[in-house]
Amino acid sequence: MGKRIVIIGSGGRLGAALLREWQARGDAVVGFNHQQMDIGNFEEVRGKLSGLDFDVLVNCAAQTNVDRCEKEPAEALLLNGQAVATLGEICTAKGARCVQISTDYVFGGEKRQPYTEKDEVHPVSVYGESKLRGEQCLQAFGEEHLAVRVSWVFGPDRASFVDQILQRAIDYEAVQAIEDKVAVPTYTLDIAGLLRPLLERDSMSGVVHLCNRGFCTWQEYGQHAINCAVAAGVELRGRQVGGLKLADLKAFLARRPVYSAMSTELFERTTGMIPRPWEDAVEDYVRTHWAPSRRRV
Repeated sequence: MGKRIVIIGSGGRLGAALLREWQARGDAVVGFNHQQMDIGNFEEVRGKLSGLDFDVLVNCAAQTNVDRCEKEPAEALLLNGQAVATLGEICTAKGARCVQISTDYVFGGEKRQPYTEKDEVHPVSVYGESKLRGEQCLQAFGEEHLAVRVSWVFGPDRASFVDQILQRAIDYEAVQAIEDKVAVPTYTLDIAGLLRPLLERDSMSGVVHLCNRGFCTWQEYGQHAINCAVAAGVELRGRQVGGLKLADLKAFLARRPVYSAMSTELFERTTGMIPRPWEDAVEDYVRTHWAPSRRRV
């Protein structure tokens, strides 16, 4: 018999992938999208979860618009912080494990080598601070719970940077991306397989980094995606990605860490599983999910 799992935020890029992939492997999974559960309404959350029997709750719901968080800090702290405390309280009372999806934006970007779980956190935005608050709220309820930090998530359920830059390359010759910000692209379908062992209560606790291996700039990320699309037979107008400086993007309201690559060494050592390189994951996504509907017949 599989685990009884609740996924909150099942309408999002990661939540939808987890719901589909885990149901396919035989787990009993219930998903709540934003219309079905507003995590900012604690009375609604308690009412809908109180009658459910589950072993694990995975919270993918959050306010992830970094600039909106800067403009609406109270909302960010409510959805990304206080709501997690409510979920942790509910799970603890039920004897269930709570897995909170967190972010690389808890780091300040001062390092120039991948961050580990032991590195000091220093968010430089309201978004990062609110997600850190969620981690801290969850950890206050005990060691059976886990915060999973992910970064630059892409996948078939909702458009992301990969889709946007490839669409621009279809429409225009000029394609640009940030050349001086570094992190790790992470494929939702890979996360689904890698995260599943962590649902077990005795797997690990506290905080873990879960992303594909390696790191890159947005420019390198976009160029690789374009190269993969060309190799998959898609005709593009733009084939070279020019560079932009992060400081030149005046539309950004919130600060972003210039370097937030994360190491998966702890995950690998604990589970024996090794995430594949981000380049392989992007190539897989472009070839199997993005390119088939865009090839010229």
